[in-house]
Amino acid sequence: MLKVAVLDDYQNIFSQIINLDEYKSKYEFTIFNEPFQNELETTEALKGFEALFIMRERTKITKTLISNLPKLKFIMTSGTRNKAIDLSATKEKKILVCGTDINPNPAAEVTWALILGLMRNLKQEIDNMFQGYWQTTIGYELKGKRLGIIGLGKIGCQVAKIGQAFGMEVSAWSENLNLSEANKLNVLPMSKDDLIKTSDILSIHVVLGDRYKNLITKKELKEMKKSSFLINTSRGEIINEKDLIEALESDEIAGAGLDVYSQEPLPQDHKLRFLPNAFLLPHLGYVTVENYSKFYFQMIENLNSCMNNKPIREIK
Repeated sequence: MLKVAVLDDYQNIFSQIINLDEYKSKYEFTIFNEPFQNELETTEALKGFEALFIMRERTKITKTLISNLPKLKFIMTSGTRNKAIDLSATKEKKILVCGTDINPNPAAEVTWALILGLMRNLKQEIDNMFQGYWQTTIGYELKGKRLGIIGLGKIGCQVAKIGQAFGMEVSAWSENLNLSEANKLNVLPMSKDDLIKTSDILSIHVVLGDRYKNLITKKELKEMKKSSFLINTSRGEIINEKDLIEALESDEIAGAGLDVYSQEPLPQDHKLRFLPNAFLLPHLGYVTVENYSKFYFQMIENLNSCMNNKPIREIK
C-alpha cells in the first residue's frame, strides 16, 4: 500500500471531497492540517511517505528536503505550475511531478470582492452594524473611474470585462501585453508609469517571476493617486510589503485589498492586520469547492496514472 501525505489541508476538506474508503486497499492517506514550522519538522513528518499531495506554493519542496525523503517517488500539486518545488532536484531523484487544472474565475471574483469592499467601506460598516451603529462612512462609485490592470491574462481579462460592466474605463500594462487581445476587449494599453499615475484602482494579475518581483515599491506607491486603491490577488512578493505598509500608514494611497502575502499564513502579529485602510483576505482566490474537487480528484487520477507507468499532466 502506497503511503500518501496530504499537506496543508487547512480546512480539512480532503476527506470531505474524497471517499477514503474507496482507496483504502491502494493508498494509505495521512492528512496534515497545519503548516510545518520549519524544514526539519517537515522532514521528520514526511520521511516515511512515497507520495505527496500538495497545495501550490504552501510547503516548499526544496532540494534539501527532497534529498532527505529517500522513499519519495511522486509529487501531485494543485495547478499547472508550482514555484515552491525544486524541479531540478525532483528530476535528479527521478521523482514524478504532476499538476492539475485550475479555474481562473474564482481569483477574478475575489478581486472584485476586494475592490467593492474597499470602495464601499464594507469591513468598517459590517463591523459597525454588529456594534449597533448605522451608516458611519461614505463610499465611492465605480462608474467613470479608471481601472488599471497589470497583466491581461485569463484572470486580468475577466477583471477587465467586469470593470467595463460597471462603467469603468479599463487600461492595462504588462511587459508582454497582447495588444490584439487588449484591442478586442476595448482595453487601453498604457505604459507602466502612466497606468500607475492615473488609475483609481490598480489591480495586479501577473505571474510572479524575477521581472515582476518587487514590481510595486516605494517609488510606484508615491506616484499613485492619494485617492487610489491597490489590489493584489496574484502573489505577495510582487509588492514590497514593507513599502506598502509605510504607504498605508502615511495615507499615501487610500487603501489596499490583499489576498496574498510574502509569508503565508500571515503571522497573527503582522502589521497589515492592524491597518484600517487594508482590506485583507486569507488567500481565498482559488479556494472554492469546485477548484478543490478538481485538484484532489485529478491528483488521485494522476497518481493512478503514475502507478501504471503512464503519467498524465506531468510537470517537467
